[in-house]
Amino acid sequence: MPQRPIRLRSEEADSEVRAGLDRIRQELAVPGAFPAAVMAEAVQAARQVPSPVPETSDLPFFTLDPPGSMDLDQAMHLERRGSGYRVHYAIADVASFVQPGGAIDAESHARGVTLYLPDVKAPLHPPQLSEAAASLLPGQQRPAVVWTIDLGGDGTITGVDVRRRLVTSRERLDYDSAQRAATADPRLALLAEIGTLLLEAEAERGGVSLPVPEQEVVRGDDGWELAFRGGLPSEAWNAQISLLTGRAAAGLMLDGGIGLLRTMPPPPAEAVSRLRRSATALGIGWPEDRSYGEVVRGLDPSDSRHAAFLHEAVGLMRGAGYTAFEGITPDDPAALGHAAVAASYAHVTAPLRRLADRYAAEICLALTAGGDIPDWVRSALHGLPDIMRRSLQRSASVDRACVDLVEALLLRDHVGEVFDAVVVDVSGNGSGGLVQLLSPAVLARCDGDGLPLGGPVKVRLTESGPVRRQVRFTRTV
Repeated sequence: MPQRPIRLRSEEADSEVRAGLDRIRQELAVPGAFPAAVMAEAVQAARQVPSPVPETSDLPFFTLDPPGSMDLDQAMHLERRGSGYRVHYAIADVASFVQPGGAIDAESHARGVTLYLPDVKAPLHPPQLSEAAASLLPGQQRPAVVWTIDLGGDGTITGVDVRRRLVTSRERLDYDSAQRAATADPRLALLAEIGTLLLEAEAERGGVSLPVPEQEVVRGDDGWELAFRGGLPSEAWNAQISLLTGRAAAGLMLDGGIGLLRTMPPPPAEAVSRLRRSATALGIGWPEDRSYGEVVRGLDPSDSRHAAFLHEAVGLMRGAGYTAFEGITPDDPAALGHAAVAASYAHVTAPLRRLADRYAAEICLALTAGGDIPDWVRSALHGLPDIMRRSLQRSASVDRACVDLVEALLLRDHVGEVFDAVVVDVSGNGSGGLVQLLSPAVLARCDGDGLPLGGPVKVRLTESGPVRRQVRFTRTV
């Protein structure tokens, strides 16, 4: 049985991958090059100095992103403050570069989000801004929206301020290097301390972050392959700083009676009951007095039974969207919470890559300063949820199509071979399900009755078609 790494190494295979990616771009209407008017406006905007010029911050910010990233939305500086902490979070001030109603503005509304493909991305903004003038690159003074959030010793928010500043990031770090230096570097040791505290506070609120490894396409010196990327603790700590800022932003907007929130309804009772039945089938203890979030936090994704449960738990995280509102108060009964965060929450920390963040940040700035919400924000506010819904649906479709393509090409010459796998999902009628191969990192449909959820199986590859981007297995007897 093939447990060796399977890669696409030849020039012909490389050409097939790229041709397949081109088909995906065409089928899913992935935006291509920016129109000339947008590029011209971006070049001009990149040369301009913000007016009025914000005050300059001399805090030694640093960024933490995947290796090689150029579209750097966030930089942070952390410090102790009495028995608590102060978090300074600088976010790229995209609004300083985008003229409302201009060519860049119109194009960003059409795109909605940055789309990431294995060979090239389709950015939300032209690279003159997203990877240069607006990006928080090290050693470069940049306009930013700087959040100052005070935390008590228990992780609760005790103070929030947000205003425009000029900032300079001192260093660009990636997750791997940050993880290795977490104990030796005081900045990262403090990030670990605050991140862990916020994770514990999330658990107390009833929130949940699913540690599900992400399936991704990797292009290396040895060719194309698939891998499951598990999150490092440094990624979780970094994510908690972003979530903290999103919760602070939501609080400002709810108090101000206007805003744009990221929302998710609580899972239906029947969905939770189904997950409980899966836990029983997998031999995972779930006492009646514990939430599914508490159960998830005790699981190890490398355990096949736990991996299957986590895959099932993803089904509870449905219905996320954006909600625009005006004229409500914090005690309004409208459903404005986010079930996974277990709090009200807003997207404000990735404006280079996500349209909604520019608008939500502008609302927070106006509310903090006691000024009027800009007309360009109010006029667009209620149309943003639909724009973001369509954009994120396309992003998810692109991600899945790219993985499906490489899966099919990787396995095309292995039809008829037998692989070791783990069952991570079973159809409701008991006929077939979803299996995860031990190698390569393939997740695909498997036919056969009585698949053991969370159990090991041997499966035979019966179909692998790169044109349809479909891979299918059947359980061997």
